[in-house]
Amino acid sequence: MLANISLRTTHKWASAILGEHGFLSRLKGHCAALPLKHREYNSGITRPLHSSNEAGLSGTGCFGIQPVRNYARALRKKKPVMESQLSDLPPTMLKMEYAAVPLAQTADDLVMRLLTLELASHSEKLKLKTEQLIAKVQRDDADHSSTEVRVAILTSKIRNYQEHLHKHPKDKANKRWMLMAIDRRKELLKHLRATRYDTFEHVCQQLGITYTFPPEYYRHATRRWVAKKALCIKVFKEVQKQKLEQRKKIIQTLPTGHVELAQTAFTGTK
Repeated sequence: MLANISLRTTHKWASAILGEHGFLSRLKGHCAALPLKHREYNSGITRPLHSSNEAGLSGTGCFGIQPVRNYARALRKKKPVMESQLSDLPPTMLKMEYAAVPLAQTADDLVMRLLTLELASHSEKLKLKTEQLIAKVQRDDADHSSTEVRVAILTSKIRNYQEHLHKHPKDKANKRWMLMAIDRRKELLKHLRATRYDTFEHVCQQLGITYTFPPEYYRHATRRWVAKKALCIKVFKEVQKQKLEQRKKIIQTLPTGHVELAQTAFTGTK
């Protein structure tokens, strides 16, 4: 019994070795029929591990270093340079909190650099620019809450948002704040135009604002809406005809002296 088991085991091992040898021989024959490019790849599979590593290091096998392909890249479009609203502020100008100090004019160079806009932050420059815009449109020195002043403050904020979004167009939060400020300024300008037109023109001229009218309401004309509109016009005309006939009957029943008075009264109430 042990002899039979050993014979079976030997037979299985022999069949497995012969099958693998037949597969490799068929694979080599198939590689011979392939082009050179595919033949190198398949021959790399049948080689031992150390031979494939040597081929990869030499750059001739299937694992060789790929050559660098320098494909042509699309040229990037250069963004137009946006001029900042703070560019007209000279660096030798004093900060807003030191403008009324007389000793600031006689300070040495090192102190002057700290007191002027040369080393000032963006927020300090923006605050000074906002005060300049307010001074152009305010009614008097004590005016800090009128419609014109609020329009000037919103204009400074909107231009600052535009400069930021020109550099960072994917900043959705600041874009939302900018659109909200634009809508608020439109409401203020609309109210100012309806109440004081001369002040409205002065504000737009001083701040460099172009007022655009809101788009007219447009409704898509469906077949149901067109039919309903035609029916309303038809009913209106029929009612006008009936009223005209009633007036004629009333005029005919009146005495001759009151006919002209009735006609003038009817024409006035049309």
